[in-house]
Amino acid sequence: MSQTTRRYDTLAAARSWSPAINGEFKQKHITEVFGEYTLTLDGLKERLPKLVWSELKNTIEDGQILDPTVADAVALAMKEWATELGASHYTHWFQPLTGATAEKHDSFITPNQGGGAVAEFSGKDLIQGEPDASSFPSGGLRPTFEARGYTAWDPTSPVFLIENQNGKYLCIPTAFASWTGEALDHKTPLLRSVESLDKQAKRALALFGIDSKRVSSTVGCEQEYFLIDQEFFYRRPDLMTSGRTLVGSKPPRGQELDDHYFGSIPDRVLSYMLEAEQELYRLGIPVKTRHNEVAPGQFEIAPMFENCNIAADHQQLMMIVLKKIAKKYGFECLLHEKPFDGLNGSGKHLNYSLSTKEGMNLLEPGESPHENMQFLFFFSAVLRAAYKHQDLLRIAIAHAGNDHRLGANEAPPAIISAYIGEQLEDIIMQLLNGGLKNSIKSGLLGLGTPVLPTLPKHAGDRNRTSPFAFTGNKFEFRAVGSSQSVSFPIVVLNTAVAEAIDDLCTSLEKKMKTKDLEVSLKEVLVDTLKETHKIVFNGDGYSDDWQVEAKKRGLLNLKTTADALPLLTSKKNIDLFEKYKVLNSREVHSRLEIWAEQYVTNLNIEVDTTEAIARTMVYPAAIRYITELASAVKETKDLGLKNSGSVNMLNTVNNALNDLGKALDNLTKVQGALKGGDVLEQCKEYKEKVIPAMTEIRDCVDLLERFTADDYWPLPIYREMLFVK
Repeated sequence: MSQTTRRYDTLAAARSWSPAINGEFKQKHITEVFGEYTLTLDGLKERLPKLVWSELKNTIEDGQILDPTVADAVALAMKEWATELGASHYTHWFQPLTGATAEKHDSFITPNQGGGAVAEFSGKDLIQGEPDASSFPSGGLRPTFEARGYTAWDPTSPVFLIENQNGKYLCIPTAFASWTGEALDHKTPLLRSVESLDKQAKRALALFGIDSKRVSSTVGCEQEYFLIDQEFFYRRPDLMTSGRTLVGSKPPRGQELDDHYFGSIPDRVLSYMLEAEQELYRLGIPVKTRHNEVAPGQFEIAPMFENCNIAADHQQLMMIVLKKIAKKYGFECLLHEKPFDGLNGSGKHLNYSLSTKEGMNLLEPGESPHENMQFLFFFSAVLRAAYKHQDLLRIAIAHAGNDHRLGANEAPPAIISAYIGEQLEDIIMQLLNGGLKNSIKSGLLGLGTPVLPTLPKHAGDRNRTSPFAFTGNKFEFRAVGSSQSVSFPIVVLNTAVAEAIDDLCTSLEKKMKTKDLEVSLKEVLVDTLKETHKIVFNGDGYSDDWQVEAKKRGLLNLKTTADALPLLTSKKNIDLFEKYKVLNSREVHSRLEIWAEQYVTNLNIEVDTTEAIARTMVYPAAIRYITELASAVKETKDLGLKNSGSVNMLNTVNNALNDLGKALDNLTKVQGALKGGDVLEQCKEYKEKVIPAMTEIRDCVDLLERFTADDYWPLPIYREMLFVK
């Protein structure tokens, strides 16, 4: 089969979808399906004795220690619920440091002495599992020959069912730790950080005369993703192995017309979204928003706010469901931060706030923020956390995929700064200049014609170039990558904010021994804002002037993962995590080792794939085309015809192929000269030497794509992948 036939067969397959193919999907009202595959608190309450329910509720809602005697009753209720809905197995569902989820399935069925079988599930089965820990990343916490690890039930996150066409199984969210008790996962430090934040936030609220049972961070994560036809995906080795196109020439039309953003959703995509959303509703995930994103083929889905631990679990489930349902519609869901060069990449904006169990948002400014002392306290604490730990915020979103996106005029720059808007900027300046008199009012926005309503106007605009922006009653951490787990970014925010609240409380408590709350608070806020105000920037984060200004302010500009990761194990950061009992020194060092190794491994996969595509697909196609051109040049010359056009084309393609050969030789030379050494040194070498060599190959391949006859080109090209839906 010729390359031409293969390419156009692909297009035909992409166009062949019709609603009838997925006719089995029937949309149901959200109230019919929401949470039907999740055992909620209300569901457990109906199935448990009152005393057991009360003790479990105290653990879930108030953070009290779980009584082991409760576990048997809870396990029985879970088993009955799951088997009633058709589940045959259960699994401890955990989040190792791969960034993905993991599970080992066990059957509810146990043989009995009579030769039959019974469905059993005990409290012991619920509380603890024992997967092999040696095959997961440990960063030196576990030698390979020491395999034991434990999963421990997290009662604060509800169990749920996963279904496929042949059955269901019960998923029990769990933590994952080594035999020595050290965290091998994302959930354990997240739960620890929740406790630290709760303790310090309640301490602060007590100073304002407020008694709260529980304070937690609440999170809502906007998920961006691309959809392409599966036929294209499976004909692109780079998408299959690395999730992004390692070669590919910019198409004549990309996102320049700004016509895709918020545009009408294509039929096939909307059908996919409806089924994906229904699946998410069944799992109790409160998705609310869907729309076309900026780049062609790019979309977004966003849930409502939830407790940070549940939000992190739901975010992992969301990525799984988006990819799973996409296949039913002949799509592949791409979660990589930069699947297509020259187009906007994908992020996962992490909206972060602080809320009490009683429903109070501690980052709600109210009508007059300058009069809201409590708001100013917590707002200043978050600013202090971002300023003092800007390195950790950058590390929390550092990985190979996100390096392509940050600062690329589509996402925030790598410099961590905070946009707070005109109103709060004005309040801060008033504080620093000696007094608080008023706030800039939001007012109303007239639209110039009486037929349109007058709209309430916010007191400040929004800033899409800010990595950490205050957007009304929450901070939006816009720099998080689309493919990554949100757990560690939340861990960093929770822990850094807990420290900031601790520091502000300590200062406030000292001053309140001799002064009243209002005077003491004003002095504390002025003291902290004098330093932390350096991180506030309301301007254009993409401008060259900001790069210069940020350097003057002493802000970090850690442009790549290789620049950021070494700072993880600084004394400041280890002291922070150890003081608030979130991670010990060994656990911090293990994460540095794991993430640095993942960076190098991902890049190595990209290098090998780039080389394979160039040598085994592009090179042969270009040679075949050169052979055809050479034959045309000879034949036209023999006929005495002018052949400058074919000669020029032959020279262009031949020179490009020669350049590709040199680039491939250079990559081999660069790889052979790598010194190795520790993993951080490898990161640096890959950043400085290997990535430029790989980029040189891409430039040559992209040039050949522009000049090689379309019927010879072996890869689906951008215009096909982006626009065929």
